[in-house]
Amino acid sequence: MLAPEDEVRAVGEVTRRLTVSFPDVNVVEVEHAVHRSYEQFTGSPIRDFVPVLVERMARDQLLAKRTG
Repeated sequence: MLAPEDEVRAVGEVTRRLTVSFPDVNVVEVEHAVHRSYEQFTGSPIRDFVPVLVERMARDQLLAKRTG
């Protein structure tokens, strides 16, 4: 099980990876997509896959915005 500080660090890494993957998107927009995705897991008892799921959800949001 991920410790809370490890989860926060992993989600920060998600933001960095997506910022690199989407250089045409403002960093603030990437941060918002990650934050919105992360919020959906508030209260979830199983935390191990939260960073992976957050990255997928945020990536999907950013791709949808790109194709508009």
